[in-house]
Amino acid sequence: MPAVETIEHDVIILGSGIAGLRAAVEIKRKYGDKINVGVISKLHIMRSHSVSAEGGTAAVLYPEEGDSFALHAWDTIKGSDFLADQEAVWLFVKLMPEEIRLLEHWGLPWSRRPDGRIAQRPFGGHSHPRATFAADKTGFFEMQTLYNKLLEYDGWERYDEWFATNIVVEDGMFKGLYAINWRDGQLYYFKAKAGIIAAGGGGRLYNFTTYAHTVTGDGYAMALRAGIPLKDPEFIQFHPTGLVPSGILITEGARGEGGYLLNNKGERFMLRKDCAPTKGELAPRDIVSRCEMKEILEGRGFKDEVSGLGYVLLDLRHLGEEKINERLPAVREIAIRYAGVDPVEEPIPVRPAAHYTMGGIHTDMYYRVLDENNRWIRGLFAAGEVAAASIHGANRLGSNSTAECLTSGRLTGMLAAEYVLRGAEAKTPSPERHKQEEDFVWSLLKRESGTPSYEIRRGIKNTMGEYFYVFRDGDGMRTALSKLAELRKKFFSEVYVEDKSGIYNTDLQAALETINMLDAAYAAVKAGYERTESRGAHYRLDYPKRDDVNWLKHTLVLRYGDGDVRLTYTPVDVSTYKPVERKY
Repeated sequence: MPAVETIEHDVIILGSGIAGLRAAVEIKRKYGDKINVGVISKLHIMRSHSVSAEGGTAAVLYPEEGDSFALHAWDTIKGSDFLADQEAVWLFVKLMPEEIRLLEHWGLPWSRRPDGRIAQRPFGGHSHPRATFAADKTGFFEMQTLYNKLLEYDGWERYDEWFATNIVVEDGMFKGLYAINWRDGQLYYFKAKAGIIAAGGGGRLYNFTTYAHTVTGDGYAMALRAGIPLKDPEFIQFHPTGLVPSGILITEGARGEGGYLLNNKGERFMLRKDCAPTKGELAPRDIVSRCEMKEILEGRGFKDEVSGLGYVLLDLRHLGEEKINERLPAVREIAIRYAGVDPVEEPIPVRPAAHYTMGGIHTDMYYRVLDENNRWIRGLFAAGEVAAASIHGANRLGSNSTAECLTSGRLTGMLAAEYVLRGAEAKTPSPERHKQEEDFVWSLLKRESGTPSYEIRRGIKNTMGEYFYVFRDGDGMRTALSKLAELRKKFFSEVYVEDKSGIYNTDLQAALETINMLDAAYAAVKAGYERTESRGAHYRLDYPKRDDVNWLKHTLVLRYGDGDVRLTYTPVDVSTYKPVERKY
């Protein structure tokens, strides 16, 4: 292979979803041609998974109607099962109204009230309707609006279909990252004064998931390999309404508009005393998902004949065709196309699907990436789902994710630009670093026979779905760790990439993604195994109670040795609201 070429920018943004685009827009609108920006995406820039966000983006828009920053903060902190860092939450809720209005001014077609003002709908765990929406295609319109805004500026470069392989951190400082350009099949080094990691989540660790196939935990794995800790990776959210059998998201907006969840007896089981009698279908997602699985496991659900998956029903029939077409047009289209069900006439089959990672790269409230001693890795930031500030703690409230993508993108863009303008210099890595990266990437092409990476990937998904789903226990997680370790050993001793070419080698990309999935999955399960309590989305049958005495703290996971990890812990900020029993 040719020598590694270097591409240089002031700021490199890895990821082109809502968070990455918002960061780029912030840099360009504030500093124009003073800052040169590169945006790297493993996809076409408008195909990032953010386009699939449907239901809404949370913000306090109408305090005169009873909403407030304090209510939004309280709902978020309570929803997090008190693992959120509260100063970070306060900053988040205070920034969000301006983000909604900026998008309005930039042309986003928000849905409207009859009087023309921006409409908002109820979402689970929120005490006020504050999910701001554009029908049920909110993420798509946010992406389109941000991309169109970015096109107004010069001084930035897009790198579509470039696959990032590793982040370079040396001497407590970000220096750059490596990426393969699939158009020519070559490995490049991106040298930058500052970097923003906005690489998204890891939902494809599971078979049944709302995520696109490209969401393989790349940012988490690259962070671990660079010596950066992951915070709280054990907290993986399962969205209550994944369409059966595909897993495609049916937005929480369907319940926000008044949809019911029904078991095979026709009962609205969410109203039972052991579920959420006051909130019903609009309880937080961890609670709804557990109640759904209880119905299925105890025989009060249905069973899909083809996939064998158990499910319950989401009933929208009482909303009427006009309201469904106005507020939930994509839901109707998706249900008809992928399940053969018209929600105007019959209920939709749903079950919990892997949907979001509450944890991520360890950052402070301003999304500066921290080491295990809580010191800033100079020049490095993380934004969006890949980051853990921590706004969401142990359980995220619906409509807070696209909101955090906007605020974290804004903050990281501003701070990265200011860091550059203060005189930061782009640093070259140590001489042997290029050779290490070439070995990491191209060694996968050397083996002439063996096991395809797809088989390893299937094993990861099956393991996570069986042992690290809505309900967990120590024995299951111990088995999962053993299986993941075996899969990792098998990968490095047997994996075979049949395609030896360079240009658009999807076989090689799949193998590199599989390495990332192995690292991300093992970190999550190890952290969950060690956390001997139930909190938010981490529910253990063998430890069913929350334990604030021993576990009101964040997990930090660090890579060491041959894929193994070590754990340490850091305090949770409970400066405003003290933990109480969580009831809905």
